[in-house]
Amino acid sequence: MYAPFDLTGKTVLVTGGNIGIGLAMGQALADAGADIVLWGSNAERNECARNTLAASGRHVLAQRVDVTDEAAIVAAMAEAIAEMGRIDTVIANAGTGGIATPFVETTANDLRRVLAINLDGAYFTAREACRHMVARARMGDPGGSIVLVGSAGTDSGMPRFGPYAASKGALAPLMRSILAEHARHGIRVNLIQPGFIRTEMTDHFREKEKTEEWILASIPQRRWGHPTECGGIAIYLASDASSYQSGSTITIDGGFLAS
Repeated sequence: MYAPFDLTGKTVLVTGGNIGIGLAMGQALADAGADIVLWGSNAERNECARNTLAASGRHVLAQRVDVTDEAAIVAAMAEAIAEMGRIDTVIANAGTGGIATPFVETTANDLRRVLAINLDGAYFTAREACRHMVARARMGDPGGSIVLVGSAGTDSGMPRFGPYAASKGALAPLMRSILAEHARHGIRVNLIQPGFIRTEMTDHFREKEKTEEWILASIPQRRWGHPTECGGIAIYLASDASSYQSGSTITIDGGFLAS
């Protein structure tokens, strides 16, 4: 029976996988049959997430990884491959929104801290994934899916979030560069752009009544998205159903950008 969305036998690594969108993706992927590697910087949250995902009956490896540390990424990827045998899909989801600051008041530290997590972390995670997938392809086993997680906000004005907009906006050209170089190895690369999703990282928006009103008025569905609503696209991009999908930017925003 043809079952393109069945992830049995596949292993997916999700960075920032212990909370919010990353955890919701991990749960959806595990429910679809995938074994999961999750990266997070908080050991307690990692263990809680591991227990949650393991309830699906899948093999789950939780690693404490600071994605601003290139050496830590290299070591963690090697450890994950050694334990799991292979990594079929990597979802570079780890991110931070930074602090809402007027552009003229931002500092080098504000910019570098956000870039280190959102851009450097995604860059080096994708690089290590490509190394593994290329090596596998050269041994006669081509294929692999890399998913970068950006933001619908990069295609709209984001006042007071310059560092965040810059870091997430850089992911689209990075995606195109990676796929142009690695498509011959069967590696697919796509970008997901979530809109306003209800997570801890977006709590500060909902705390301000006027901001909350503006956001809801800007979304045609008139509601925030839920992290679980990003699970389906994770399954699709990790599955054989997306075997010809590469170089795409997929926005999940309740119609925000369209309006």
